Amino acid sequence: MSNISSGTIARTIVLALALINQVLAAMGKSPIPIEDETITELISTAWTVIAAIIAWWKNQSFTAAAIAGDNVMNTLKEE
Repeated sequence: MSNISSGTIARTIVLALALINQVLAAMGKSPIPIEDETITELISTAWTVIAAIIAWWKNQSFTAAAIAGDNVMNTLKEE
């Protein structure tokens, strides 16, 4: 797992935080301290959608085989 890129880890963390934020908002807990609940829900939903798109747009390589495959692909692209 030491070969997982920092970008993959960062995108996964952002997605996890967005999902936690969304669940809290759905339960009536406002993690973003804004009085108008509609604005809070819109911000929370937008955060979740944006984080999900960014986090999983790229190929997320967690396994050793996937990382090795990425290395082969990058080598072939460079040739």
